[in-house]
Amino acid sequence: MLTEEFVSAICGAPLSSNTAIAKDVGIYCHTLSPTYSVKSTFKKSSAPVNCLALSETHIFTAQHEKAYVHVYSRPRGNQEAFVAFPERIRCITLIGDVLAIGTTEGRLMLWETCTGRLVSTPARHVQAVSCLAGTPYHILTGSDDSDVHVWSLPQLLEIDSTAEHEPLRSLSHHRAAITGLSVSPSVSSDTNFCVSASKDKSCIIWNYQTGDALRTLLFPSFPLCLSLDPSSRAICVSCEDGALYLAEVFAEKPLLGPGAEEATTVVQISSPFGAIQPDVGPASCLSVSYDGATLLTGHPRGQIMQWDMVANQSPVELANLNAAVTNVAFLSPFPSDKPTTTVNIVKPSQAERSYTLAVQFDASYSSSRADTRFDSMLNTPGFDAKTLEEAVAAFHQPAAAELSTSTAAADQDLKKQNEELWEIINEQRALHKQALKRQTETKGGK
Repeated sequence: MLTEEFVSAICGAPLSSNTAIAKDVGIYCHTLSPTYSVKSTFKKSSAPVNCLALSETHIFTAQHEKAYVHVYSRPRGNQEAFVAFPERIRCITLIGDVLAIGTTEGRLMLWETCTGRLVSTPARHVQAVSCLAGTPYHILTGSDDSDVHVWSLPQLLEIDSTAEHEPLRSLSHHRAAITGLSVSPSVSSDTNFCVSASKDKSCIIWNYQTGDALRTLLFPSFPLCLSLDPSSRAICVSCEDGALYLAEVFAEKPLLGPGAEEATTVVQISSPFGAIQPDVGPASCLSVSYDGATLLTGHPRGQIMQWDMVANQSPVELANLNAAVTNVAFLSPFPSDKPTTTVNIVKPSQAERSYTLAVQFDASYSSSRADTRFDSMLNTPGFDAKTLEEAVAAFHQPAAAELSTSTAAADQDLKKQNEELWEIINEQRALHKQALKRQTETKGGK
């Protein structure tokens, strides 16, 4: 049976002297379905909002008002590393094996967890980076200065680049601090978009590859956090007044696409999806399940609430962690297609100029089978002479190889078209013969 799991993190001292809850636990791993339970816990962590990142093997948490990241091994169930950085950390997110870090000085740092390589940009924000969102090709940084910068991930990770790191573009329509960012999983330049939330009581939907503002949503109070559902059909927003709002992107009156109003039209969102009781407090973090049916919210008085997105019933309290819940994130139920696994992270270093990739191959190798070329290359320092010669020869004749491939494909298509044409001709001939036969029989009968 498929299990549904999520991770939560807390920040701050215990709210009461509840002896049933361990005081030094900072991270909880929960099982939501088929039956709710706390699967495991990790100690010595105090992670503020937007300071939790998850991978299949590790949990990363930045510490409140500190320049530290705690790294926990999920398979071993313990703290693996304590990592120090040059500046205090405000937010983090994980993109593959790269941990993106936003600092209080307005800087973006990228740590390759498998090599230890650390890339740092100049302070392009004039205030702290408050939130991050990432895709395989882009990183978005939101700041207290009200701007959202869009960065190219391949350019930032380019080795031996002498160019000074600059964002591709800035999204500058907000008038107050950015409180949340969420980006759609699409990688198409026509369909991908991101949503930013701000203390100016608005959320803006952007095409972040062009810099166009597609729609502005206004709320009764300023948003604290937001999340897109996995298929980017709806935007979930928690506001300071304790209300939860749900804006459907492709509803009867769509926000985007055919049938949508002009981008300059502002949409007022006034009807909440649900409201939090005053004794619980507004949600400081939220996460939508991968099937889009469940919404989890974390609250400053320790509660984790479960909302049914389909039936729209009253929320259910899953747990009370006796401290402010600042991060909630679902674990992906899908198996990874990565060929490698990070067993141990490599601490960051700016002094090194050569790096070693420390990963474990997931493929099972049998000692009884014959060695492949890949095996021999793994056991050879660097690249052998034969591999280099073949690579150089491939660079000298790429056009001929492409031409040969394209010619063969064209011949195959032409042959297929000829066969289809002959089928049509033969069918027409058979129909013509049948028509002539019927005409002859009709004349003979007369």
